[in-house]
Amino acid sequence: MSTPVRTELRVGLDIVAIDEVADSVECFGDRYLLRIFTSHELSCCRRNAGPGGADTWSSESLAGRFAAKEAVMKVLRPVEMQLDWRSIEVHRMTGGWCQIRLSGKAEELAVDAGIDELSVSMSHEATVAAAVVVGWSSHRDRGVA
Repeated sequence: MSTPVRTELRVGLDIVAIDEVADSVECFGDRYLLRIFTSHELSCCRRNAGPGGADTWSSESLAGRFAAKEAVMKVLRPVEMQLDWRSIEVHRMTGGWCQIRLSGKAEELAVDAGIDELSVSMSHEATVAAAVVVGWSSHRDRGVA
């Protein structure tokens, strides 16, 4: 007889004001960017260099990624700890879609929760960016005939 499979779904949703992210970039610059985003994420959100060669950023893309990171935290449910923002990466694939990649404590929480996979969808419109993340696991119950 096959072992029963138990599936658990966890969903996280977050909405971010694009202006708040733009204000943080303007106020704190690299200190903010390097604390929150990985180098891959920053390369995906970089616009053509502005006057004088300074980097400019797509606030909409940064806000979407920030919302995705918050949504992942809602799926992982950390207790009494703050995860390193960079341990959650929104990785853009060659075809244009994005996947969530975890490292460090974020990855440990996913493993401990039995989360096998995370799926993300992001969008932005006018003044807000939003992301939804679904995490699921398929566990084979042990000891069941």
